[in-house]
Amino acid sequence: MREGTVLLLGRPNVGKSTFVNNVIGQKVAITSPKPQTTRMPIQGLYEEERGRIIFTDTPGIFDKTTDPLSKKINIQTLQAVNKEAHVVLYIIDPTRNRDYEEAKVLGIARRVKAPVFLVINNKDDKMKFLPQYKYMEEEFDKVFTITAENVKTFTDLLDAIFELLPEVTKSAIKDEEHVYPLLNMDSKGFIAELIREKVFIMMGEEIPYTTTAVVHEIKERKNGVMYIKAQILTTSDRYKKMLIGKGGRKIKELGSYARKEIALTTNKKVYLDLTVSTDAHWQDVLYS
Repeated sequence: MREGTVLLLGRPNVGKSTFVNNVIGQKVAITSPKPQTTRMPIQGLYEEERGRIIFTDTPGIFDKTTDPLSKKINIQTLQAVNKEAHVVLYIIDPTRNRDYEEAKVLGIARRVKAPVFLVINNKDDKMKFLPQYKYMEEEFDKVFTITAENVKTFTDLLDAIFELLPEVTKSAIKDEEHVYPLLNMDSKGFIAELIREKVFIMMGEEIPYTTTAVVHEIKERKNGVMYIKAQILTTSDRYKKMLIGKGGRKIKELGSYARKEIALTTNKKVYLDLTVSTDAHWQDVLYS
C-alpha cells in the first residue's frame, strides 16, 4: 500500500480545483471562471486499493499583486510548495497565451526538489497556444495530457503518481477527524467556501474580490433541519448594497443557490440564515 502527498501548481484558472474535485469524486474545492477563487491551499484525500493520495490544491500564482490579499495568496502558495511533497503536478492551460505569470510559475516549478509532472489540461481540443509550451516538456520528469472535467483521462497520471509514492503499512495510516474527504478544513470553513463560490459566480467582476464568507453557527434542529447562520463580509457599503439587491432580491438569490448546494453536499435539509455586513479589514483579520 502506498501513501503520499501530491501538490498542484499553476497560474489561476488552469483547472487545478476542477481536477481535484473530479479525481476525488466529490467537491472539496470551489470553482468559478474568475481568478482568486481558491484563496488557500486545500487538501483532499483520494483513496483506492493501491493506497491514498493527499492532493493539495494551491491558489494560482498571480503576476500583479497590488492588493494585500493577492500578495498573501502568493505567499501561501509558496509556503505550500516549500513543504514536503512526493510529486508536484504543474498544470498548464494551452488555450491561453504563455505570459509573465506563467514564467513566474515555471520559475517556482524549476526549484521544486520533488519529481514534477507537466500536466496539459486540454479544455476544448483546440490547444491554440500549445506550441508555446512544447519547449517545457523536456524539463520535467513526465508529461501528461488530461481533461480536468473527465476522470477517464486521469488513468496514466494516477499510475505514474502511485509508482513514486512510498510504501506504508495499513497500521501507519492515521485516520484523523476531518470533513471527509477534506483534510484541512472544518464544516464551517467548507460551507463558507460554498457560499463564497456563489458570490464569485453570481456577482460582477469587482465584488467577489472585496468579499468573503464566514459561518458562525451550525446546529441540527429537532426536526432534522440543519440551521446555518452565515455572513457575507465586504469592504464597503456600496458593495453591501449590491449584494443585498433591491428589496433583498440578490441576497435571497445567493442564499437560495448556496442552500441548495449545501443540502446536496450534506444530504440534509438546510435553513440558511445569510446576512451581509461591511468590514473594511476582513482581509487583515481572516487572512493574516
